[in-house]
Amino acid sequence: MTIDRIDVLGVGVSAINMDMAVAEITRWIEERRREYVCVTGVHGVMESQDDPELKVIHNESGLTTPDGMPMVWAGHKAGAQHMSRVYGPDLMLAITEVGIKRGWKHFYYGGAKDVPGLLSGRMSEQFPGIDIVGTYSPPFRPLTEDESQEIVDMINDSGADLVWVGLSTPKQERWMAAHRDRLNAPALLGVGAAFDMHAGQLEQAPSWMQQRGLEWLYRVIKEPRRLWRRYFRNNPRFVMRILREPPKLISISTPAK
Repeated sequence: MTIDRIDVLGVGVSAINMDMAVAEITRWIEERRREYVCVTGVHGVMESQDDPELKVIHNESGLTTPDGMPMVWAGHKAGAQHMSRVYGPDLMLAITEVGIKRGWKHFYYGGAKDVPGLLSGRMSEQFPGIDIVGTYSPPFRPLTEDESQEIVDMINDSGADLVWVGLSTPKQERWMAAHRDRLNAPALLGVGAAFDMHAGQLEQAPSWMQQRGLEWLYRVIKEPRRLWRRYFRNNPRFVMRILREPPKLISISTPAK
């Protein structure tokens, strides 16, 4: 399956919907490929404007999914009418459901100290038969090389097919890019706040706010101290830039600039 991308300010956002994302990740696992998924909205695109390395990481991903409605609207404007939101928490549920039937093994990496365990318990309740082979909450500091190798060995020894990464942007993207070739798992998926949401630590925005691109506002209301700078800095910049540089459809064989 060939998946084109939308060039959104130099970030190649995959022109996909949920069914296409699930099919592509399934292919990676069946073929034992080593790929990673960036789940990206305005925040990831704008952080990439100031960080060339992060932009490269997005553009070298197996998929960079349209996590927010602005990415979907950008795709529609560029001519990819089939695009729809591939939201991290929803992708996690969709892949887990398929994985039950196929016997996939899951590893949860990231989140605050108790979050991976809570996540594992709640996912096990929601998906009887899920095969969770490990969880780990890394310390909130740079890891030493010895610690990093221990984590690589732990994940590889678990036999995980999918490594779910909940470290927030851009930390999770950097971690996946750095570890893609060190891990045997075919799919690394950076889903950020999905860990807290599915662990019951963070409420999701109402569906009407999600559909209208207002989830950012809901999250600011819930976590103003942590998030207000992110959204009130990035959102206006994104609007001004996208008006000057309209999104365009690019071939998968033609990387974003």
